[in-house]
Amino acid sequence: MGTPGDNGDHQREHDDDREGPRQSDPAPDRYRTFRGRFTTPTAWSMGAALAIGCVFVALVAEGPGAGTTLNRVSTIVVGLFFALLTVRFAAVRAEPDRSGLTVVNYVRRRRLDWAEIVAVRFGSGDPWVHLDLADGSVLAVMAVQRADGEHGMNEARRLVGLIAEHGEAADPGPDHPHEG
Repeated sequence: MGTPGDNGDHQREHDDDREGPRQSDPAPDRYRTFRGRFTTPTAWSMGAALAIGCVFVALVAEGPGAGTTLNRVSTIVVGLFFALLTVRFAAVRAEPDRSGLTVVNYVRRRRLDWAEIVAVRFGSGDPWVHLDLADGSVLAVMAVQRADGEHGMNEARRLVGLIAEHGEAADPGPDHPHEG
């Protein structure tokens, strides 16, 4: 539900935002990317620690078999593999724009039009926001996290505001199958 001529190009919107607020868009930061406050720095720190630690162990380990090239290379490869898995958490985000929301979770990326979103749930026991979608499915938005405290709550409110502004989907009703 973008403006006429809007191709939904997220990068173009960020380029426009650098020029400062425009008359037609008084609050451009409402489209800033959702990210967990601590997720990205923690993921990068843990990934670096894993990689550096395994390289260190591979190079200084002593004892039977520790000095073989295969053992050293294997330790480094395993460390780098787990570092990559850990750093993947740094990619978790949700990118809003005028036409919809792109949710990038740990493994999967999904593009939604605003009209596909029925409701936002952030229950007291939920680790992150869940979106109820018009097709009856539920999508986790790992970028808005309860662990972020008040910041997470504010981000959930901002997401609700964007959905209300751009038009949410009608509730599918009790006859629509709901997959969990």
